[in-house]
Amino acid sequence: MASELELIAGSYEQIAFGYHINTEEDEWTSKADFTHHAHTASISAVATSERFVATGSKDETIQLYDMKKRIEHGALLQHDGTISCLEFYGTSHLLSGGEDGLICVWRTKKWECVKSFKAHQGHVTSLSVHPSGKIALSVGTDKTLRTWNLINGRSAFIKNIKQNAHIVRWSPDGDKYVAVVSDKVNIYDLETASVIGTVTNPKRISSIKFLNNSILAVAGDDENVRLCDLGKEEWVCEFKAHETRVKAVDSFGMEDYCVLVTASNDGFIKMWKLHLKEELESPTLLGEVNTTARLTCLAVWKPSSVQQTAEEPVAEATTSKELIQELLKTKRVRIAAEEVILEDESKPKKKKKRSGK
Repeated sequence: MASELELIAGSYEQIAFGYHINTEEDEWTSKADFTHHAHTASISAVATSERFVATGSKDETIQLYDMKKRIEHGALLQHDGTISCLEFYGTSHLLSGGEDGLICVWRTKKWECVKSFKAHQGHVTSLSVHPSGKIALSVGTDKTLRTWNLINGRSAFIKNIKQNAHIVRWSPDGDKYVAVVSDKVNIYDLETASVIGTVTNPKRISSIKFLNNSILAVAGDDENVRLCDLGKEEWVCEFKAHETRVKAVDSFGMEDYCVLVTASNDGFIKMWKLHLKEELESPTLLGEVNTTARLTCLAVWKPSSVQQTAEEPVAEATTSKELIQELLKTKRVRIAAEEVILEDESKPKKKKKRSGK
């Protein structure tokens, strides 16, 4: 059965492209679905949720595209500078980071900014929300890695890392995270918040993506993509993905295999079939799209699949049984998972309880 699938790419040419992918044949084919030319400068970030595509740009705006109605949905104006990173948390919230040092939290119901806080003294270069929705990580040009309490929007922990990291990501299970500094991937343990391992890429790293809780896909300033086993701290697979440097990687799961998606300066987006087993073999090409544009960023839109790790804390919503158990024990979890930032929502609830004191 064919799944609903689109590839979304941003470009230097200010345009976001959407391609519908037909997965029914052995060789996957693409059809141009939409072009979204709402920006006045190059696109720097893209993110997808069940319904929306959000793009950030050097024009200081976040533009929204409604995938359900197939129309432009307006712009979000809060940042003063380039939008450097975007991440949806489920269907309810979008987080944005910018060169102004701000992290903004947007509620998707009415698209209001429910929280905006100064996250870094310099630029925010990357952010990542924990699968539980309770905490987030950010890195910036002030040489710090910061942990944020998303229940109150306050800083929970600041770590000086001596260098500027440009990518940070939680693992799917949320038990570890990685921060990228130039050509190095530093692996951090959640409990100790300390580096438990480091792997070095031959070139400066441009994009990473967790394929499962231990395998990380890494793209650098060359034409190759490398897969790293974080537990063993070693490279387990390397293949030539493009003719020029790979700008972005993403992935999604099919029934019995993983699909790695790569985008390059050469304008091509490629889809690779990969079986995540003990001995990793080089992936096989499923299909490709020539956008003829200079691509900057990439996201997969696959409703009811890619984003399900970020819904309400029910069994199918996260990959970690331990996390589910922990979440079920936490009284505030439903608020935390659904609202992300709940200072506004939690205050009325407290008022109601006052009569029972």
